[in-house]
Amino acid sequence: MSITPEQAQKLLRGSYTFNQLGFSMLITRLKGIYARDSSEAALQMCVDEINVFLQKYSAIITKDVAVISQL
Repeated sequence: MSITPEQAQKLLRGSYTFNQLGFSMLITRLKGIYARDSSEAALQMCVDEINVFLQKYSAIITKDVAVISQL
């Protein structure tokens, strides 16, 4: 699974609850970065970090991936 910039924007602006602590921590950190800098470059950096996380751990965060795929 790979997240698009549009999905990332919804994720970073919304309030979703995730089951996996590591993913929740990543999103919280990226929300802070995106709140301070909402440029295209910052959004792309967030997309890249989310995608790296998803590539590594998508097999163990299936419930969270299901939430993301509905964005």
